[in-house]
Amino acid sequence: MRYKVACDLDYEVNEGCAPFVFNIEAQRRSGQKVLEESLTLSPDLETERFVTPESGNRYFRVLANRGDLSVRYEAVVELAPEALDPATVREMPAARLPLQVMPHLLPSRYVESDLLQTFAGKEFGHLPQGYGRVVAICNWIHDHLDYTAGSSDEHTSARDTLLQRQGVCRDFSHLAIGFCRALGIPARFVSAYAWRLSPPDFHAVMEAWLEGPEGGAWFLFDPTRKAAPDGLVRIGVGRDAAEVAFCSPHGQVKCGKPEVRIEALDRDEEEQLTVQAVTMAAA
Repeated sequence: MRYKVACDLDYEVNEGCAPFVFNIEAQRRSGQKVLEESLTLSPDLETERFVTPESGNRYFRVLANRGDLSVRYEAVVELAPEALDPATVREMPAARLPLQVMPHLLPSRYVESDLLQTFAGKEFGHLPQGYGRVVAICNWIHDHLDYTAGSSDEHTSARDTLLQRQGVCRDFSHLAIGFCRALGIPARFVSAYAWRLSPPDFHAVMEAWLEGPEGGAWFLFDPTRKAAPDGLVRIGVGRDAAEVAFCSPHGQVKCGKPEVRIEALDRDEEEQLTVQAVTMAAA
């Protein structure tokens, strides 16, 4: 399935030489192929690029002078998710976890998994280990939390979300990650363009490290159940939202309202859904 994704970001720089770090470009990874893409900056600025070896996050940095800055990204991405038999996917014992995966068992800025161990153990510890237990965690979050726009901010953590029983996609994902880590399942945060997400936004989901027939791998989950699972175009992954913000400006900068769009190119005309709306920052 091919998807066309795009975002428009606008900023007002109130001091000279303000650095911006962006993470808005679709990842190049197994099962996700970037067929074409373009990045347009106004004014035209030199970009410095860095791709993280483990995650494949594609960061670029620009230095903007005083005035307006506009960033437009467009891409056509082909998704080819592998067929999944949940019964064949197990949890991997800690002794066999790859060393590079181990940090995703630890608490992080927005995921206090150490403080969630007692709750997670009582609620999910008795369930059979494997893919189904992660699904059960996501189901519990979907059923027991209210998805409420504006109910959280950049300071809200997984523990806060559990106590408040409400949040948005990043909060749902942080809590799912926290429960998984508390149970010994490595988990990480994923930002994405999301087909059928309404209202449209940079969406947040999560991945858990599990063991399938071909060995250990990251498996994708969406605790919100708000986006089509076969239409998630990955942008960035990290321990939590702090590592995958779509824009990190430094200095005196006024941020405009981002605009995000996604279109499925291979569906029937009546299924086409081009989403375009003003969105709030999700990371």
